[in-house]
Amino acid sequence: MRMVESILLATIFISFFCTFLVLPYWIKKTKQIGLVWEDMNKPGNKKNVGGSGGLVVVFGFILGVLLYIAIKTFYFKNDGDINSYIFALVLVILLSSIVGLVDDLFGWQHGGLSRRSRILIVLFTAIPLMVINAGESIISLPFIGSLNLGILYPILFIPIGILGATTTFNFLAGYNGLEASQGIIVLSALAYVTYVTGNSWLSVVALCMVAALFAFYIFNKYPAKIFPGDTLTYSVGALIAGMAILGNIEKIAVFFFIPYIIEFILKVIRGRYKKYSFGKPNQDGSLEMPYEKVYGLEHLAIKVLKGLKKSGKVYEYEVVYLINGFQIIIILIGLLLFL
Repeated sequence: MRMVESILLATIFISFFCTFLVLPYWIKKTKQIGLVWEDMNKPGNKKNVGGSGGLVVVFGFILGVLLYIAIKTFYFKNDGDINSYIFALVLVILLSSIVGLVDDLFGWQHGGLSRRSRILIVLFTAIPLMVINAGESIISLPFIGSLNLGILYPILFIPIGILGATTTFNFLAGYNGLEASQGIIVLSALAYVTYVTGNSWLSVVALCMVAALFAFYIFNKYPAKIFPGDTLTYSVGALIAGMAILGNIEKIAVFFFIPYIIEFILKVIRGRYKKYSFGKPNQDGSLEMPYEKVYGLEHLAIKVLKGLKKSGKVYEYEVVYLINGFQIIIILIGLLLFL
């Protein structure tokens, strides 16, 4: 079986090349129709970067996954049980991307979707996994032991998981290459976890998204030519939650999400949604702390780098590297603890 899955890994190249080839046309089209946003960490803040590039990533991802299903069905003659899980997961991601696109078009500077609307619609995107009763309803709790949640798991815990990951993954953002690189790191780690725990089909699905994100990162890294938008962050968050549910790896997935939990605490609880992640750009492109206090890991990264560097100059790409380094450390600790 593992040899079969190794052959099927070739489908990830479809996701990469489709995304890579379509993105230049998307960038050109966004500028033609005026779907361009300000690069907030650059001096001048001119609207010159294409938006909602995550739509192309989702397109490339879905093509790769569909090819994977086709090879399994027609060549290896696999049964349809796993395919039904994959289709449900793809539907969750597609619905999440639509929600993200609507939020993009409404514009974050104008409030986007209201919080209540966003929560209700994102909860709706969890329905495909709910109706197939995805995941394992038996959970282990400290001092209690095994607990069978029964129908409460699909009705309550699946939508909470989708909502939490989808919206929270959107918080750690706003810097060139940050969302894409974080998605690559977290999904690659989850692909490894699902592989060693016997769910290699989930690994292939995850790697299709990783491949699409790699292609996107080429255009999104500093200095960015395209922004991901909520279209990408919602989709990646939904995939992370879906993998945790379908692979029964909720504990390690939550541990990998520690940077986002910290970001939630700093931005939502401390900042009360009123503080943005962006730095304060200088004319030379370096960044300053936008506030006196820290309201996100991005601000903390700027503060730490300023203290470490003799020049005191902190640049956008350095903030991204430091946050990614922190995420990798969390993942390595998680692998040691849970595997």
